[in-house]
Amino acid sequence: MSLPSRVGAARVWSGSVRECPTSHRGRSWIAGAGPPGSLDSVIVTPPRIDLHTHSRASDGTDSPRGVLEAAAAAGLDVVALTDHDTTAGWAEAAEAVAATGVALVRGTEISTRVRTEAGGISVHLLSYLHDPDDAVLRAEWDRTRTDRLTRARRMTDLLAEDFPVTWDDVVAQTGDGATVGRPHLADALVAAGVVASRDEAFATVLHPGARYYVPHYAPDTTDAVRAELGAGGVPVMAHPGAGARGRTVSDATIADLAAAGLAGLEVDHRDHDDEARARLRGLAAGLGLLATGSSDYHGTGKLNRIGEHTTAPAVLAQIEERGRLDVIRP
Repeated sequence: MSLPSRVGAARVWSGSVRECPTSHRGRSWIAGAGPPGSLDSVIVTPPRIDLHTHSRASDGTDSPRGVLEAAAAAGLDVVALTDHDTTAGWAEAAEAVAATGVALVRGTEISTRVRTEAGGISVHLLSYLHDPDDAVLRAEWDRTRTDRLTRARRMTDLLAEDFPVTWDDVVAQTGDGATVGRPHLADALVAAGVVASRDEAFATVLHPGARYYVPHYAPDTTDAVRAELGAGGVPVMAHPGAGARGRTVSDATIADLAAAGLAGLEVDHRDHDDEARARLRGLAAGLGLLATGSSDYHGTGKLNRIGEHTTAPAVLAQIEERGRLDVIRP
């Protein structure tokens, strides 16, 4: 018999669910088909797990505690905080676990780039349960944040030539300690009445094809996968089939990344249609990769609603088994 994973209030086994001493937020027990007293005689509603959210520590609009409160309100049992290039929100989020009853997976998201003959392709990598003090990762985060700041200043100068937006306006939209990024430029444009939403800003003046767009530093994707592994993390490619965001990498490239240590693909995501999800699920199965599902929640910064896509408990169990850190539970 395999050991149970520690997910929410239910302990998930390879073939059944073991009754726990307490239930979670009133979840009910249901009699199963097994003989009385056996492990198969009792099952519980599976935990709901969202492995991709952002707080004000990067480009979300909720505080780290607010992310856990939103997760609780949405009926989630587990949530991952995956701010861009920082672990600044981890401590506050961890302090909210007991009060909200939501378990916390500590993570980050880093923007990387795959180099091809036709040019670079942006790839976002999520990393779960890594050492926050790893020197290699910290150096990458520092370099990325510094370049994001310089890039944001340059983009603001370009925007100011045509729109009523200043650097002070952009900084005013940025959370304490967060690195100024493209979402904050979008928020400044919304506040100035130039666009109605972040989504409109990203689709128009802040689109990579717009004259106001300035590229930023991004590490090589394979190098980033290896760095996350070296820090004890579990690297998962975020929204790999999101063609509306720009060019996406080929299946062959994903296979190469899997050979380098990529652990999973974020399959269920609002930016994937049914065809993309089916293709990615099959690709993950063929390559032996984990398949996750997540909201990519940014508070009011995006239409994405927390918990709109979720990850199977067995997948989280494998992530925790591979990661250096534990999931923080109530």
